Amino acid sequence: MKELNEPKIGSGVFIGREVIFGAGCVIGHNVVIHDGTVVGENVRIDDNTVIGKEKLKSPNSAMATDEELPPAKIGNGVLIGAGVVIYAGCEIGDKVLIADQAAVQFGVTVGEMTIIGRGVLVESKCTIGKKCKIESNAYITALSTIGDNCFIAPCVATSNDNFAGRSKERFKHFKGITVKKGGRIGVNATILPGITIGEDAMVAAGSVVTKDVPDARIYAGVPAKDFGAVPEDQLLKNNL
Repeated sequence: MKELNEPKIGSGVFIGREVIFGAGCVIGHNVVIHDGTVVGENVRIDDNTVIGKEKLKSPNSAMATDEELPPAKIGNGVLIGAGVVIYAGCEIGDKVLIADQAAVQFGVTVGEMTIIGRGVLVESKCTIGKKCKIESNAYITALSTIGDNCFIAPCVATSNDNFAGRSKERFKHFKGITVKKGGRIGVNATILPGITIGEDAMVAAGSVVTKDVPDARIYAGVPAKDFGAVPEDQLLKNNL
């Protein structure tokens, strides 16, 4: 550990080589921080959390790769809950909150002031914008992009494999979802692979989205259909 700014550390903590801390950090009990991780100022990391974990690689995975990942980077003022796992290659922006038992897999970037809720899984190589709310137990599939000011309700399920794990053809078409700036997805909605949710669009609770949702439109149902325009007072420009 490079003790440039020695943090307050609990018991049973392992800190790898060349880890850098900013001033004012607090590390809970039984935390593991892997080699080279950079932790900003005033970061809190709660008990039993792992930062900078190396990826697991299966030859049967569509995400299998031999690329070497850089150390994880944690911004200033970040709050990380208990039992969280953040992989190598992740960059977490300033003032992000990652709640208990969430997991952020390799190569993910998270913009400043975003909230990642309890039990959320963000899979590898996703990009999440600023000031988003991704609520408890949501699943963000690999290779997805979520813009700024998006809202993902609890238990939303996303997908990236139209072949459901069968045939090598699936590796050519692997694609996550895209949620553009201000997009919102209601509780328990399911979004199929490669779908784009437009700017300020709204997907209603329990919907199954099988086609792209245009900007500022409400989609609902199974399969989801157009139910009209998002009300003017709900548009992001009127709520900043």
